[in-house]
Amino acid sequence: MLVSAKEMLTKAKAGKYAVGQFNINNLEWTKSILLTAQELKSPVILGVSEGAGKYMCGYKTVVGMVNGMLEELKITVPVALHLDHGSYEGAKACIEAGFSSIMFDGSHYPIEENVAKTKELVAICNEKGMSIEAEVGSIGGEEDGVVGAGECADPNECKMIADLGVTMLAAGIGNIHGKYPANWPGLSFETLDAVQQKTGDMPLVLHGGTGIPADMIQKAISLGVSKINVNTECQLSFQEATRKYIMDGKDLEGKGFDPRKLLAPGAEAIKNTVKEKMELFGSIGKA
Repeated sequence: MLVSAKEMLTKAKAGKYAVGQFNINNLEWTKSILLTAQELKSPVILGVSEGAGKYMCGYKTVVGMVNGMLEELKITVPVALHLDHGSYEGAKACIEAGFSSIMFDGSHYPIEENVAKTKELVAICNEKGMSIEAEVGSIGGEEDGVVGAGECADPNECKMIADLGVTMLAAGIGNIHGKYPANWPGLSFETLDAVQQKTGDMPLVLHGGTGIPADMIQKAISLGVSKINVNTECQLSFQEATRKYIMDGKDLEGKGFDPRKLLAPGAEAIKNTVKEKMELFGSIGKA
């Protein structure tokens, strides 16, 4: 059964660890992440971007797939199904489809409009027992066509959004989606500390978890980060394993690849990536 992310993140904040959000793109990715979370007794958040939702035939299809897996694989650890970087319309669609958590990314709106739209969605989520993430300060890089420069959030604006009653807050602290460039200056821990001072016990979210050095991850967790998003690293590990399988020419036999065999190495690579991240985040055994 899908759950809100509220309880798992409240525990993470108090326990000084972070819950991983791993984005899903198909059945194989979802299965790998769920089995790894169950094996390691770790709570987990399955992230779905709007682009991935469309690719998987729509949000109701995603909900049906995940709920089916929870039952068939006998998953007992807490699992939240979360819209990642959702638009206002996308957030409402996921609420209707049966997601247990949403993110409304209003960071590109003027703060007054971000506040107004977030406030409306908070009320709906509270009524339905769902968790909701909001964002202040855009995240660098590109995701589903949304490009951010990696700006640092205004701590006072973060407080305005936090005071609306959101479950968790993503504050831009110089983090980037995708690969980090060689000249990346690093995370702004000064900004992160100021945001935590303004938002208190609210769990904070670090997007762009791929490529951030382990020591920065640990310091971010010590300053209130309770949820860390990982997508690109899973994409890269899946790509590398799948390419190797194809280049090795296995199972050709003049009739092409068995898709189940073709995707198996990539699925195993994702398991290993998720294990490494859960260990780094300190969430193993926290279910």
